[in-house]
Amino acid sequence: MRAPTLPGWLARILAGVVVTQAALYLARPVTSYRALALGADARAVGLITAAFALVPLVVAVPLGRASDRWRPGWLLTGGITLGALACGLLGLAATLPGLALASAVLGLGHLALTLAGQSLIARQSGDALHDRDFGLYAAAASTGQLIGPALAGIALSAAGRSLEDATTLAFLVAGGLMALAVPTSLGTDRLARAGRPRDAEGRPLRAGALIGARGVPAGMFASLAILATVDVLTAYLPVLGTQRGIPPAVIGGLLSLRAATSILSRVLIPLMVGRLGRVRLLAASAAGSALLTAALPLAGDTAALAVLLAAAGFLLGIGQPLTMSMVVQAVPEDTRGTALAIRLTGNRFGQVATPAAAGLVAGAAGVSAAFWLLGGLLGLAAVAVVRR
Repeated sequence: MRAPTLPGWLARILAGVVVTQAALYLARPVTSYRALALGADARAVGLITAAFALVPLVVAVPLGRASDRWRPGWLLTGGITLGALACGLLGLAATLPGLALASAVLGLGHLALTLAGQSLIARQSGDALHDRDFGLYAAAASTGQLIGPALAGIALSAAGRSLEDATTLAFLVAGGLMALAVPTSLGTDRLARAGRPRDAEGRPLRAGALIGARGVPAGMFASLAILATVDVLTAYLPVLGTQRGIPPAVIGGLLSLRAATSILSRVLIPLMVGRLGRVRLLAASAAGSALLTAALPLAGDTAALAVLLAAAGFLLGIGQPLTMSMVVQAVPEDTRGTALAIRLTGNRFGQVATPAAAGLVAGAAGVSAAFWLLGGLLGLAAVAVVRR
């Protein structure tokens, strides 16, 4: 039996996701280097980084409502364009406040294009194809996230350039990539038109009603836990490696291995859902990744660490696409953009709160405790999914 071919609109969105994520993950680490070139200390770098995530906390739900009320394709094109503009602003930034502002603009553009792409899949794909299409979307994002840092390294190593000039070159490359993605969004403005979201009595539907829908809280918490785990894992694996005497290049390779196995699992999601079902697969992947993450500090050598990370990456890759499907299928069709925006807001909150908690725990009880905290968080997510 032949696998169903991808519709043209979805193929264009997936291509755009690879390119925009590569641009984003080129620009974000380079932003830290630009801050250092402008004389920033560790605290200033942290504040500039936070500017990227804090703006979406405020505007995600209004943008989600806009994607429900109008065609999300306009939001997709606008987000990519805003991302290209932000890369230009980053390249021009000559002060730390200017760099923070440009980072906030980049965060807003990323939110808009991410929300629009997910909303288009939620409303254009049939319910039976959500797991496949969200899995491909997440796999495309992971592919871009592998490409971006490599491009950043090439741009920053340009011979004969100062750090400030090298970062300017890197931002120009990122902006060029964003601009290349604009054609992939053309034509999506004619897709998935919906009306103003309303309840059964015809009143405007409030976000609180969506949060309380069966399956939404569990999907949001699982998504938050998985994304926060990936972020904290990326931050603390180098710390663990330093304590074990593992070279940075090896740690970078281990993190790339985790990302690669996540891509693999996302491509295989339709097959796994067909065998286990969405809820069972999500709960099992969260529980398994909880055990693997908690076991990372116990690994006796680099080979054992690689095996654990490869397995954890495979299981962690499953959760994000499945939580997208869980959330959008738990709410009315004309509110799916808003529901996805609420999910993204929860993700951003987790990206702020969980690293802070991990830092406190690691400071008090050692770096191993941060991994055990993540294991506990993922275990709670598995329980929440089962009891949804």
